[in-house]
Amino acid sequence: MTRSLRIPLALAYGLAAHLTFAVAVLAMVVGLHSGLRTGQGALTGGWAWLGNLALVLQFPLLHSWLLRDSGRRLLGRLAPASIARDLAPTSFALLGSLQVLATFVLWSPTQIVLHEADGAALWAWNAAFVASWLFLVKALWDAGLGLQTGSIGWTAVLRGKRVAYGDFPTHGLFRACRQPVYLGFALTLWTGPVHTLDGLVLASLWTLYCILGPIHKEARYLRIHGERFASYREAVPFLLPRIKS
Repeated sequence: MTRSLRIPLALAYGLAAHLTFAVAVLAMVVGLHSGLRTGQGALTGGWAWLGNLALVLQFPLLHSWLLRDSGRRLLGRLAPASIARDLAPTSFALLGSLQVLATFVLWSPTQIVLHEADGAALWAWNAAFVASWLFLVKALWDAGLGLQTGSIGWTAVLRGKRVAYGDFPTHGLFRACRQPVYLGFALTLWTGPVHTLDGLVLASLWTLYCILGPIHKEARYLRIHGERFASYREAVPFLLPRIKS
């Protein structure tokens, strides 16, 4: 591919991925803080529950499938063949952001409120919500923000280089547990100040994914890194940091 075509393509993919990521995060923050009462879905009754369940399940199912060989082949079809492999992290991040955005924008609220904090409790819940997001941002940073946002893909194509994934992280929060990104993601699901039946369903199923999803990821790391990852896995807890006495 010529440089005159490669550069604008890389910039276009990067812009699409990062804008979508930002909008998806905003939609998630607003949705979780409100107890999923801000969704724009128009379904009601049993159809609302079916539609919302489909939104809940599509994220972990598609997200996990894209990490498999068949899913990676799909990623390879989302860009011109000569740069598709290197753009795969960007395409993956873009699809993941679209999935999150769809969940919170297309959600059909049932308005079944179980509890809504006020007064001092509201301040406490809001503090926990902010803390959970700060923890998630720190975890994403330690995991490699370039990989998490897909920027390692389009920037590699922009420079005419092959994408470099680097080693598995062991610093920062990864010294306390092996999956701080999944832990932070789960914490954001439970710390909003408005507790609805909708939010309970979403938080329960996505937390289950945060527990089960990394198992496949760690199996892949073990195949790639062998004894080095096995030793790390033996020394560091899976999801919950070890409390030292």
